[in-house]
Amino acid sequence: MFSSDLLRASQTAALIAERLRRPVVPTADLREISYGSAGGKPQDWLAARQTPAPDDNRMDHRGGIDDAETRRDIASRVYRCVESIVERPCDRQIIVTHGFALTFVIAAWIKMPLDAAGYLSFPARSGSVTHLRQDDFWKSRSVVSLADVSHLKPEATDG
Repeated sequence: MFSSDLLRASQTAALIAERLRRPVVPTADLREISYGSAGGKPQDWLAARQTPAPDDNRMDHRGGIDDAETRRDIASRVYRCVESIVERPCDRQIIVTHGFALTFVIAAWIKMPLDAAGYLSFPARSGSVTHLRQDDFWKSRSVVSLADVSHLKPEATDG
């Protein structure tokens, strides 16, 4: 089991690891995108400064924050991490990461070229599960389920 070393993901990984009686390998490579000096600022502050990526620079745009990570930055580290995880001789792997980083986990899994990942998004709710599989014979990789939340308790409804 591999997890982002940031608090929310590592807490989730610890719960899963305890249940499965398996160790967790924390790594900064599975972290969410870093907004640099904007990290920890209120969402309104960030939204007022962010700029959308132009179509001709989707991978290297910093979103209006000079020291923020680019899509290329996060994709490169996540791709590297997923490749090293997949190379390990193990039948099942668990990766616990964040919503935006998940897009690049999936892109790396299906071996999408890095530059094409600038147009990709796989939105996922917190606590959701995405199931990836490689078949034993053809070695084809698939996304079996994306952002499944059926294991979560339904929210209380008024009635």
